[in-house]
Amino acid sequence: MRAILLGFALGVFGLQQQARLPDGIAWAACCAAFLLAATLGAMQPRARIASFAVAACALGFAYSAMRADVRLREQLPVEYEQRDIELTGFVRGLPEQRADGTRFVFEVEANAARLHDFPCLVRLLWMSGDGAARLRAGERWTLSARLKRAHANANFGLRDAEVTLLERGIRATGYVSAARAPRRLKVDAAGPRLTIDRLRGRARDRIEAVLGDAPHRGIIVALAVGAQDAVSDADWAVMRATGTSHLVAISGLHIGFVAGLAALIAGFLWKRLRLRGVPAPLIAAAPQVAALGAVVFAACYAALAGFNVPAQRTLWMLLIVALAFLGGRRPVSSLVLLWALTFVLIADPWAVSAPGFWLSFCAVAAILHAIAATGRSASRAQMDDHDDVDEWDRVDPSEVGQRPAHVTKRRPLAIVSRFAARVRRHVASSARVQYAVTIALAPLTVYWFSQIPLLGPLANAFAIPWISVLVTPATLAGLLLPAPLDAPMLHVAHAALSTLCDLLARLAHAAPTSLWLLPRPGAFALAASCVGVAWALAPRGWPLRFAAPLTWLPLLAPAMHPAPVGAFRVTALDIGQGSALVVETARHTLLFDAGPGPESTHAGERIVVPYLQAAGVRTLDALVISHSDSDHAGGASAVLQAIAVRQLLASLPAQDALWADAHARGAPTLRCAAGQRWTWDGVDFQMLWPQPGPLSGKPNQQSCVLKVTNAAGRSALFAADIEADVERMLIARDPAVLRADVLIVPHHGSRTSSTEPFLDSVGPFAAIFQVGYRNRFHHPHPTVFARYQMRDIVLSRSDEDGAARVEIGSQITFERYRQSHARYWMAR
Repeated sequence: MRAILLGFALGVFGLQQQARLPDGIAWAACCAAFLLAATLGAMQPRARIASFAVAACALGFAYSAMRADVRLREQLPVEYEQRDIELTGFVRGLPEQRADGTRFVFEVEANAARLHDFPCLVRLLWMSGDGAARLRAGERWTLSARLKRAHANANFGLRDAEVTLLERGIRATGYVSAARAPRRLKVDAAGPRLTIDRLRGRARDRIEAVLGDAPHRGIIVALAVGAQDAVSDADWAVMRATGTSHLVAISGLHIGFVAGLAALIAGFLWKRLRLRGVPAPLIAAAPQVAALGAVVFAACYAALAGFNVPAQRTLWMLLIVALAFLGGRRPVSSLVLLWALTFVLIADPWAVSAPGFWLSFCAVAAILHAIAATGRSASRAQMDDHDDVDEWDRVDPSEVGQRPAHVTKRRPLAIVSRFAARVRRHVASSARVQYAVTIALAPLTVYWFSQIPLLGPLANAFAIPWISVLVTPATLAGLLLPAPLDAPMLHVAHAALSTLCDLLARLAHAAPTSLWLLPRPGAFALAASCVGVAWALAPRGWPLRFAAPLTWLPLLAPAMHPAPVGAFRVTALDIGQGSALVVETARHTLLFDAGPGPESTHAGERIVVPYLQAAGVRTLDALVISHSDSDHAGGASAVLQAIAVRQLLASLPAQDALWADAHARGAPTLRCAAGQRWTWDGVDFQMLWPQPGPLSGKPNQQSCVLKVTNAAGRSALFAADIEADVERMLIARDPAVLRADVLIVPHHGSRTSSTEPFLDSVGPFAAIFQVGYRNRFHHPHPTVFARYQMRDIVLSRSDEDGAARVEIGSQITFERYRQSHARYWMAR
């Protein structure tokens, strides 16, 4: 059975790696594989397990393909993008309060355009300046919205956020427009989902009303209803540094603890209950009632959490164990986990793309393995204790009534020894479990987050029981008790949480370098480290177990793949409407612009910094900020905060705060000007613009223009946001110096740039447009884009291709992310 369940999961995972959904030939091959494997398994007992596993794999592949086909049918037609459409529906989930407005998920009942297969769920932003109302979960509205098809940034080494939208069923995004005044409608009836959403919303409102502006209020809300948008940046920073971020979510740990507490309470009350004079245990056994109470309460708490993957996994495991217990069976732990895995994937085939899925199931597998090993050790220890301590049981029956003196003297010591042995076993068991979880999750943590929190084992040793025993029960008690009795419990929960956060902050401050940053591992390094984990956690006596750390070397000491000496690599990140380019030589790295910042999409923090960390860049030899526009300079502060910078070159006004920020972090500063030149690893860097002297004109006219040339004479030109007047001046000065093989298109393809003489002077082989999907500036301008097409230039657009990577050596190789990492949901 284990092989069959694993085969089904493997089939689901395999479908999510496909560049396109199965066509007729693929469906025929899948059906043939299923029938052949099932027939062979039924006819050949020796090959039954392997055959049924193959059949289950084909079944999982086909099932997830059908689910994907159904979901992808919901699509916004291209011609209706960015058009005002009146929608009627419900507010789903908990609205998220942001600085620029309220973001929420809207369940569409009807659309005024009367489009078939219209997305059932859309994500909207109601901007603050447009008369945004106080939205509440479960409300019914009619509003006008401007939508775009589901689209997200696509970058090398980072998680594909587009599949997250697909997993949640969100097939369009947009904002509430002012074309028509929104109207709140009366709700006649509500289904279970909306009822749960309303309960979650009321619970959050109660907590916010009681705690007000308490510093850690966001964590209490997250533990109560699973909404993490109110958690402060300071709390996130401390938890990331100490490896305790998982405690903010309603995880399986919390649900399991609450279920256990509910079982104790239900069993206690049932034993003392009488129904029509008959003791309740005579009607139904107390353990069975306790099991039922644990499942019911766990289901309620999982509903509050929004049924995330860890909550689903825990709920399925509890339900399977409870049903087995009621039926008088005791299932094997591994089988329970695999059944839970199967049910989670049946409900959500896209869960395999989420970090929480892998972290949750692998953590439980490691815990079960450690507990099994502990159980074997404990059994041996109990047998030893029985042999060594319980001497009274070995007294000769003929000597009953004549207690030997030596037994009488040793019995108190034996009790103390037995208690001490139990304490040691408990501590050893807890340490073994923590060791197993730490080792098992380390490769996945590096893969998903490019880091290992070295303080994690120590911090979790006291943070997990603190949250589970003190904070979570007090929070739930505050939710269950009516006002005003809820306030004391919520304040107790916050006080306990404040103490924990203070301890974690001190721990993080005492070890500022506690985060071990590592590049995102490749397939070989990840596979080798996972084999090493299984090897290290193998039972005692497993051959060469001491050699397991050798398999972690590709993960912990990865082999870097820099550009050869005399060559360089350019990565144009997909950050939406803005610019961020990474230039790598054999031993140096330069970042040209840092994308938008907090005033827009937070791309510097969300994309640029994680990309640099995933690529193993710990120090930037130079950070070049071309000019002061926010889509180029907004993310620079996040880069300075997270990455060491050896020098800042920028074309910014003297009063710009970025200069002071760089000085505060010890980075030398220099205003970029034409004539500056330096060489790294045989690659020449030359600044072509602006002219030396005081800055004048608008920011676009002050943009830094950088040319990078390798030893073979091949080059790339970074033109920032220069416009036609600057292009003319560069041509008049020296048109030959503009010649380049790769051009980062000036001003995102605006009609005010990329003039004919400029393109003739540059003569690029390839050109990269960094533009946002359906951006409000309508970049690139159709005329300008056609101008590039007529010259047979190899083109890449970030809104269509995602990030682009160019290797410039003796030859030029071009890679587009959405082509080399294609998945069936892209551009759908």
